Amino acid sequence: MRKPRRQALLAGAVTLLLTVAGCTSDADDDNGRDAAEGYDPAAQVTLTWWTGQTEDAQTLAEKLAAEYTKAHPNVTIKASTGASTTDDLITKLSAGFTSDTYPDISYAYGSWAGELQASGKTQNLTKYVEDPSVGWSELPEAARLTATSKGTVIGFPALVDNLALLYNKKLFDAAGLGYPTDNWSWDDFRSAAKKLTDQGKGQYGTAYSVSGSEDTTWHLWPLLWQHGGKILDGKKPAFNSDAGVAALETFRAMAVDDKSMYLDQTDERYLPLFNDGHIGMVLSGPWAMLEANQAGLEFGVTALPGYNGDHQTVSGPDLWVLYDHEDANRAGASRDFIKWLTSKEGDAKWNLALGNLPLRASERDTPEFASYVQEYPGGQKFFDNLANAKQARPTVSGYEEMSRNVGDAIAKVLQGTESAKKALDEAAAKSRGALADS
Repeated sequence: MRKPRRQALLAGAVTLLLTVAGCTSDADDDNGRDAAEGYDPAAQVTLTWWTGQTEDAQTLAEKLAAEYTKAHPNVTIKASTGASTTDDLITKLSAGFTSDTYPDISYAYGSWAGELQASGKTQNLTKYVEDPSVGWSELPEAARLTATSKGTVIGFPALVDNLALLYNKKLFDAAGLGYPTDNWSWDDFRSAAKKLTDQGKGQYGTAYSVSGSEDTTWHLWPLLWQHGGKILDGKKPAFNSDAGVAALETFRAMAVDDKSMYLDQTDERYLPLFNDGHIGMVLSGPWAMLEANQAGLEFGVTALPGYNGDHQTVSGPDLWVLYDHEDANRAGASRDFIKWLTSKEGDAKWNLALGNLPLRASERDTPEFASYVQEYPGGQKFFDNLANAKQARPTVSGYEEMSRNVGDAIAKVLQGTESAKKALDEAAAKSRGALADS
């Protein structure tokens, strides 16, 4: 998930996707059919690639597509953004499924995996990724889990990240506080947030999005896991457990009792305020380093605070989803291209060039990673923090609706209008229907 955890919950588009595709499929609907069975690597093939990228990244995508096709002259790749924004891709895919104009490869947010798999239009890559040449086990576990829905692998990780703690060194120095460490507890975090807050100056210790989007929701999951809780129990909501209540209460105390937490109604303001010196600490991802660098901010990065020594974080991998057009050559060629793009060599030219974390641990030794860490000193910390991403968000078709319900609950609690227990119970009750149908 790229900045600013920009995942708008497009419930209407997701519903359309499921409706137009007649989506009652499961992992066995293709009866084990391999979309690439009979693939001829020498066949003339034209692939459509929806990259979902910004202008600069789109230029790089087209350059890499040209590099691949130069080495594979029988393959033509038509690369386009696919939609005006990445968020709009789900709507374009929905329309494409009903008109048979969907691409061979598309960028997708990880939380769309359940809906896309349920469309019946994705390739089943489960056996393909067992090929040693794919290096599937080299990819972060959270990313592999996100690419898998109902036991079916539908794509490759396109981007990996995680939440860590970023802090403004000048504000810590001015307050006479020691910098955060990887061993911090949430009590340490709360204490520092209180000392950094000076509302007379418009300065807060930390911040949280209360827009109700996925940016609101996924910040709660690390604390839930640290307390030993689960998001789901099978198809039933489990986030409203004692662990979930304790996790949300951690943030409520800072927002309501201490008033040390800036509440962002939009998702868009808290990082600029951090970069401008109005917020001491944020829980964010690698994309925040790009903006902080541009702002000339002197900042540091540590792992998330922990509970009882558990510093689990959450990763929000995005995907390259591969689609089935009942053409073995298109299916096979799309697999080969994405395998190349996500290889150690290809990814160094892609994600590291864009300022993202590398997909593979083996990239640690590349010149591109050395340059990345030099430009973004916190990059090494984010890379190491992938080891703390031990669980993944559910890849079920009901996740989007559940996330919206949880996000609304968090917003109510942090704004002091409802208790953590009541709000999470209400969110669970609202989510049961969507999850039962997933």
